Amino acid sequence: MDLGTTYMGMKLKNPIVHSASPLTENIDTIRRMEDAGISAVVMQSIFEEQITLESRELDHYLEYGTESFGEALSYFPDLETYKTGPEEYLEKISEAKRAVRIPIIGSLNGVSTGGWIDYARQIEQAGADALELNIYYIPTDPELAGAEVEQMYVDVVTDVKKSVSIPVSVKIGPFFSAMANVAHKLADAGADALVLFNRFYQPDIDVENLQVAPRLVLSDSQELRLPLRWVAILYGRVPVDFGITTGIHTRDDVLKGLMAGAKVTMITSEILKKGVSRARDLVSELSAWMEEREYESVQQLLGSMSQKNCAEPAAFERANYMKALHSWHPDTTGRLT
Repeated sequence: MDLGTTYMGMKLKNPIVHSASPLTENIDTIRRMEDAGISAVVMQSIFEEQITLESRELDHYLEYGTESFGEALSYFPDLETYKTGPEEYLEKISEAKRAVRIPIIGSLNGVSTGGWIDYARQIEQAGADALELNIYYIPTDPELAGAEVEQMYVDVVTDVKKSVSIPVSVKIGPFFSAMANVAHKLADAGADALVLFNRFYQPDIDVENLQVAPRLVLSDSQELRLPLRWVAILYGRVPVDFGITTGIHTRDDVLKGLMAGAKVTMITSEILKKGVSRARDLVSELSAWMEEREYESVQQLLGSMSQKNCAEPAAFERANYMKALHSWHPDTTGRLT
C-alpha cells in the first residue's frame, strides 16, 4: 500500500499535512506530529506587519479608510507583544529542520510585495523546504477595482518567485469573481501550488460592550464543500498542485480531497480539538479503506472525481444548484425533508 504523494516536488509519506497554526511554535509538538504520521508541517504564519510595519507600501494598504474611523489604527495589536518576531521565526524554522525529517514549509501572511521579498530569502536560507504565501487582503476602498486586487496577488507571487529557489504555494480566499482565471494568472506568475481556501476569520459584535470582537471559530467538515468544488473544477486545467485546507476532519474528508484532485489535505482544527494523535488515526483509517477496496496507491485516487474525470461534470456547476433545490420535498406535516 503506497500512501505517498508528491507536493511541489516534495515526496511525502502520505497526503496529510499540518497547516499553519500556533501548535508549530513548539518544536516538541512538531516532533510528535511527525511521529503521529503527519507528512509535512506548515509553520505558523509570520505577519508582514511584524516584519515591516514602517514600510510605506504597507502603510498605504493598512490605512485605507482610517481617517473615517478614529479607532481603526488602534485596533491593530501591539506587534511588539507577539511571541515570535522575525529573527525568532527564522530560528524556529532552523530548529524544526534539525528536529525532524519531514518537510518544513515557511508561511508569510501579508499583502504587499515590498515587505516580503528579503524575508522570503531569509526563510529559504533558514532551511525551509518550501514557502506558503498566505495572502489576506480585504479591499474596502470603493475606488479599488477587482482587477487591481487580482494584480496585487500576481505581483506578490511574481516578485517572491524571483527571489527564492524553493517551491512557493499561494493560499488564497474564495472571494474572486472569476476564480478559475485568478488561479490561471497565479500559475502563470510562477505559483507551484494553490491552497484552497484561506479561512478568513470574520469579526463579530459584542452587543454588551459595544465592541467589534475577533472570535476564533474552528472549522467543521461542512466547510469542505467550497474548496472541494473548486479543486475539482481546476484540477487538470491549471498546471499547479492543489492543497485543500478547510474542513478536513475525517478519513472521508481526506478521501474527498484526493478524489477532487488535491495532492495534500491540510488539517488544523481537528488536531486542535482532538490532539496530535488524531493524525495517526486518519492515516490508519485511510490505509484500511484503500486496502479494503484494493487501491494500491493514492495516485489511483487523485482527481478521480474531478470535473475533468467525473461522469457528471455539470454537477460542479449550476446544475448542482438546481438539483439541490429540487431535492427538497415536504413531508405530510408540511416540513421539508
